[in-house]
Amino acid sequence: MPAATGHRCDAGARARIFVAIAWNCHSEERGTMAETGGVDGPRWYAQTSVAAPERAPLVQDADVDVCVIGGGLAGLTVAREVVRRGWSVVVLEAEKIAWNASGRNAGFVAAGFSERIENIVERVGLGRAKQLWALSEQGVDYVRATIRETGMPGVTPVEGRLIVLRRDAEDELLRHVAMMRVDFGAQLDAWPTQQVRDVLRSERYFQAVHLPRAFQIHPRNYALGLAAAAEQAGARIFEGTPALAIDSAGVRKRIDTPKGRVRAGHVVLAGGAHLGSVFRAVSDTLLPVSSYMAVTAPLGEALSEAVRYRGSVSDTRRGGDYYRIVEGDRLLWGSRISTRISAPRGLAGAIERDIRSVYPQLGAVKVDHAWSGLMSYAVHKMPLIGEVTHGVWLAGAFGGHGINTTAMAGDLIASAIIAGDDRWRLFSSYELVWTGGAWGRAAAQILFWARRLQDVVSENLAQRRDSARQRATAQARREAAAHERRTAEAVEHSAAEDAVRAAAEESAQHFAAAQRSAAQLSRQAGVQAKQPRRISEVVAAHNVELLRPARTGGEAESGDQGGHGSERAPAAPAEPAAPRPRATKPSRKAKRT
Repeated sequence: MPAATGHRCDAGARARIFVAIAWNCHSEERGTMAETGGVDGPRWYAQTSVAAPERAPLVQDADVDVCVIGGGLAGLTVAREVVRRGWSVVVLEAEKIAWNASGRNAGFVAAGFSERIENIVERVGLGRAKQLWALSEQGVDYVRATIRETGMPGVTPVEGRLIVLRRDAEDELLRHVAMMRVDFGAQLDAWPTQQVRDVLRSERYFQAVHLPRAFQIHPRNYALGLAAAAEQAGARIFEGTPALAIDSAGVRKRIDTPKGRVRAGHVVLAGGAHLGSVFRAVSDTLLPVSSYMAVTAPLGEALSEAVRYRGSVSDTRRGGDYYRIVEGDRLLWGSRISTRISAPRGLAGAIERDIRSVYPQLGAVKVDHAWSGLMSYAVHKMPLIGEVTHGVWLAGAFGGHGINTTAMAGDLIASAIIAGDDRWRLFSSYELVWTGGAWGRAAAQILFWARRLQDVVSENLAQRRDSARQRATAQARREAAAHERRTAEAVEHSAAEDAVRAAAEESAQHFAAAQRSAAQLSRQAGVQAKQPRRISEVVAAHNVELLRPARTGGEAESGDQGGHGSERAPAAPAEPAAPRPRATKPSRKAKRT
């Protein structure tokens, strides 16, 4: 914009910009679909839908209790609940049942609204916000019970939903999950980034909220089954019957159609963005918004590797991506919103690029079917539910969160009409607000662009932070590995040194032991060498000691032997005599003796 470049933008330039955007947003509705398929819906939904009967237009007058204008999910729910309670009802549909948003959406069923729950609390207070949330959960239960009770063919519910963040905001998500659990009793879980990326193999995603009670359905088959259930209960449905005018002044309202007139005590306006001029006070409060969807060609095993979660997936951006797996190996992918009614050129290519930006590993993705759907929003992004004037009821503005809220609204209005149930007044804080016509659509488109730009900037910052974090983590891992390697080398070197030291000490010990052993052996050898001489000396000394008394006694015995005869005592063993002093020479007399 000019202001972003530092230039002034005068009032005339601003007016020209708004006129251009308004003209673009106000293009003809005949370009609504990006592919052929007409009122039967997109080709893929038409090809996968159950058989539906041809319903004739109204060609005569009818007098009933309730007249419903619009054959989408909200109108069909009102009709079914009214006739089940015993009242008569007709449904007027300008085209065919569920031909637009009700039959060509992604089929996500979950509690909540298009508006953020934090904003609802801020506007109406926690107490009323709890009641509104409970009503939205009842809408989910109604859809589930209706599918089960009627045995609708081809609806095939699949459990689970992931709402993912494309920016790193773990603290914010944890606070939201804690608030929903504590204040609203909601059943949901917070998934960390790694758990999300384990099942959705994309670097674009961070944390997520897991809704285990949410589920997905085939929306067109659900709408057709709802119409069949209403007709079986007694409702009459006329296709190709637009409401041209409504006279709501009297007790009995009059609704004019091309070929007949309906008189009813109550009228329910459930035409959404297609209500047109039939009730201008309501249609001027509804902002028509287009969303875009596609179904890819079969992707084979690559899809099961990239997307391992079988529930539905959406991100938190305004006009972000939402998708689910269909037919085993195809992606049903929705993306972007716009106030432009006609589909943009190159829609299939744009969605192919969106898919590749999230899952580049899928390679060259080819889109087989692409289409747009027109839904309605209120300025406050909440449903418009209640009595507009006496006997005229409104059920609209379900954009972005339609299947559970249409079921909730249909049941509320039927109960209000027949039983006087006033729970619809919980929505009284969300009044009819003029959307501004073409200028309002232009302003909304600028807001969508601004929000998208904001999301892009936030996402790019998150990706940069994540890349920086991954680089830092990788660097830390490398440094840790290097540190561990250096530590291991140091430990190994220290162990080697310890081993060398231990070996040296062991060698020294062996050497010392050997020295001690050699010294001991040497001492023993010396002792053994000296021992024989010492023994000889000891023996000799001992013999001398023995011989000394022996000699002395011998001399005495000699005298005895001379007197007693030749008998002698036994001689003692000879012992070496110790050296002694030389004996004195005996006397000659003794020698002779």
